[in-house]
Amino acid sequence: MQRVCFLLKVRADRLAEYRERHAAVWPEMLDALSRSGWRNYSLFLREDGLLVGYLETDDFAAAVAAMEATDVNARWQAEMAGFFESLDGARPDEAMRPLTEVFHID
Repeated sequence: MQRVCFLLKVRADRLAEYRERHAAVWPEMLDALSRSGWRNYSLFLREDGLLVGYLETDDFAAAVAAMEATDVNARWQAEMAGFFESLDGARPDEAMRPLTEVFHID
């Protein structure tokens, strides 16, 4: 099992709306994430817009590829792209770069 943590930056002027959108994630998106192997997926948002994502999966590259193959992911990413800083033309899911785990207590 892989533990994956990544960082993104939500635009300060869109923090409230970003929170609202994630209070009501589309059921079909939740189902696609689950079917694609995204488990224990959490997002944490700091007041300055720093977004910390965490998930567990058997294979992160395969989980990302499985999501990319879904129509719902394309629609969700298109709607979410405007919430983020510094994507440089990438979709939010393409901008996720896993951090290197340096410690884990069992």
